[in-house]
Amino acid sequence: MYQSYYGFTEMPFHITPDPKFLYLSSTHQEALQHLKYGVAEKKGFIVLVGEVGCGKTTLCRRFLNELNPAHYDTALVLNPRMTETQMLKAILTELGETKLARSKSDLVVQMNRVLLQKIAAGREIVLIIDEAQNLSFEVFEQVRLLSNLETDKQKLLQIVLLGQPELKEKLAREELRQLRQRILVHYELRPFSREEMDHYIHHRLTLAGGMGRPRFTPWALRQIYQTSRGIPRIINNLCDKSLLAAFIRDSEEITFWDARRASKDLERLTD
Repeated sequence: MYQSYYGFTEMPFHITPDPKFLYLSSTHQEALQHLKYGVAEKKGFIVLVGEVGCGKTTLCRRFLNELNPAHYDTALVLNPRMTETQMLKAILTELGETKLARSKSDLVVQMNRVLLQKIAAGREIVLIIDEAQNLSFEVFEQVRLLSNLETDKQKLLQIVLLGQPELKEKLAREELRQLRQRILVHYELRPFSREEMDHYIHHRLTLAGGMGRPRFTPWALRQIYQTSRGIPRIINNLCDKSLLAAFIRDSEEITFWDARRASKDLERLTD
């Protein structure tokens, strides 16, 4: 409703993981560098942990966009609530295979053959599993076994696990100690500081075509930070609701009261 009123070319606070809108705070920049380093140096297992809404998926899409498609093949698994056989089939499908073996053992053989063919053709293969805290122990073990696939010189597969803090807790369990020992790159995303949040909001308004309007007052920003605790997805929700409130008032200034109304609306939704 407010897009044309404020002169935006697109909505500035969508919650979809659009890498165009990624704001590289210090923690997001470090996380991106950890992902790049782990893959470039063929570290095998890379883990990125962050609270819900901290931008893991958006960061992942930015990372994928920066991988050279002439050199890398990627497999992205977004729904890891599956069996070992389903996981193997999902990975092979992501890698372009259309005829899949039926049994788990035959799928592993097919996986090894496909990966070897790609490596022989000069390709590197990166598997990314989002929401990895939802993996069962059996599937974790299957993923670990996939990391055993190798030539005399290198691993056939680089594996990136993205997840909420529960992933860190799960990996700390005794049953997963073998997998845990293979994790050579690990990073945990932090929420924005207040200063980073202010820059983030300005960043998104500018990318959406805002030309200095509308303006969030310092008290509005303070209220948004207090409610969001620096988590990007919650910031997006609050800013969107605050902009709507200001639009209804026919105002180009987002005030404390607009942000407070947005906070109250969000609290009602989460109660």
